[in-house]
Amino acid sequence: MKVIKRTKEHTIFQKKSGRYAVKDANKKWINADEKVRILVAAKLVKITPAKPKEEPAAEVQAESTEATEASA
Repeated sequence: MKVIKRTKEHTIFQKKSGRYAVKDANKKWINADEKVRILVAAKLVKITPAKPKEEPAAEVQAESTEATEASA
């Protein structure tokens, strides 16, 4: 791993795989939301909002209902 950025509060490393690791000042690994917050602040990663799940079953049901009404 190589050091990307070092501050008083934490150190950011980059692994051979290209992923990032973060250690705090007490030499403990930081994970989850705290790690993401640090990487976003350092402009190393971007957060994109999740796409809403589509409901194909509801669309198919609505189409079949319209088809049966039209044929009746």
